Amino acid sequence: MLYTKSPILNFIAICFLLFLIPVFSLAVNVKDFGAKGDGVADDTRAINAAIRGANDGQVEFPRGTYRITSTIEIQLSENGTTGLSGRGGSAGIIMAGSGPAFRFIGSHDKGSALPSSVKQITWQKERMPLIDALEIVGGHPNADGIELRNTLMPVLRALLIRNVRNGIHLSSRNRNVLIDDCHIYNNSGIGIFLDRVNIHQFIISDSHISYCKKGGIGVTGSEIRNFQITGNDIEYNCDPEGPVSADIWVDCSKGGSVREGTISGNTIQAIPAKGGANIRFLGAPDNADKIGLWSITGNHISNQELNIHLENTRGISITGNTFIRGYDHHLLINNSRNLIVSGNVFDHNEDYFPAQPVPYGGILLSQGENIILSDNIIDGSGNGTKDLGGAIVVKDSREITISACQIKNPIINGIQLERTSDSSITNCIISESAGNKKMLVGLLLNGACTGTLIRDNQIAAGKEGSINNLATGAVIK
Repeated sequence: MLYTKSPILNFIAICFLLFLIPVFSLAVNVKDFGAKGDGVADDTRAINAAIRGANDGQVEFPRGTYRITSTIEIQLSENGTTGLSGRGGSAGIIMAGSGPAFRFIGSHDKGSALPSSVKQITWQKERMPLIDALEIVGGHPNADGIELRNTLMPVLRALLIRNVRNGIHLSSRNRNVLIDDCHIYNNSGIGIFLDRVNIHQFIISDSHISYCKKGGIGVTGSEIRNFQITGNDIEYNCDPEGPVSADIWVDCSKGGSVREGTISGNTIQAIPAKGGANIRFLGAPDNADKIGLWSITGNHISNQELNIHLENTRGISITGNTFIRGYDHHLLINNSRNLIVSGNVFDHNEDYFPAQPVPYGGILLSQGENIILSDNIIDGSGNGTKDLGGAIVVKDSREITISACQIKNPIINGIQLERTSDSSITNCIISESAGNKKMLVGLLLNGACTGTLIRDNQIAAGKEGSINNLATGAVIK
């Protein structure tokens, strides 16, 4: 070792030598436990051995393709805190058996997100299971990607999960879940499947979720609070020849409740499919309280039979989104209350519209209560028939406010109210371009509309006039 009479020079020399000493990872390498990584050999046993032998909890997969034939199940209370990582994204897993490639199981089966409810074993051995920088590919019709069960603070990031059945499957009970920077692609089932699970604090962000045949993000029979879906590209999650699906589908029609959520800053689009929707919320038929307190804001939503479909919901805000090509309707809302639809653009940019199929679009609201539609632009839209159709159709509802909307070139009628009471239409503009002329009536009212006020609107004359009031109880000023 170099030595000088200067303490400063000695210190610098020691630091330089320390810098040259390589830093060795304490992570175990699955190849050290016999994994081949050649895509042919069965590496299941070797990977299980590596996980059991990872004293510091970190398991690395060097470059290679690791074929497994049964689920790698990690019982966190036995294995301890565990992280699985592909080195630089260079490693892939082929799941050649049925079920998930990896299943993390914790014991946080009764606790909430409250610190006082977390058992000591969870902090010591189970918190924050992590898996990152891996590809998981299905090699069996019933192969899944990853399952989480009874975990606390799991983190899934920088994953590519493709050609499996369900990409990420959450079951039983989980808390504080993060899914970030992932590609979930071309799966036969659901991309991210919340399956009768109880979750609080769940964030899906900055990911691609696409070409999953039975839905992008699917929730069924679950109890969920604090759910954020932000900054993702969620698209083409349907099978035009297969069952009805949606890019985001929350189904509480047969149980569960999903409240306190945000869908923000996403691109959500699809291939049109029979009965398909970009966003679909289905609440309980006899109780609209089970899905609500959601904000759907700042998204681009397009190219499906229904852009947004709400059934039996309460307390939802749809603001600041852009919509195109709702082939049946942009919004289909039934038996819902306390909603705001404001500041959206329902556009008809000709660059996006082939001659067939016809994208009718428009808003159909039925059996609604206490709903505001305001400050929206609706261009070239409208579905239904001469008797019941238009850019905005409201029927069998009460306490509906339609204000400051600009409706351009509507198909059939501009706005139609049918048996809708204690409502108002104010400060709207309904107009047609010179070469369009498809509108029958700007404003059509039918049935009992007691306590409904129409005033201060600018309404162009269609083929059958500007206003046709066939209702009882409506006041037009």
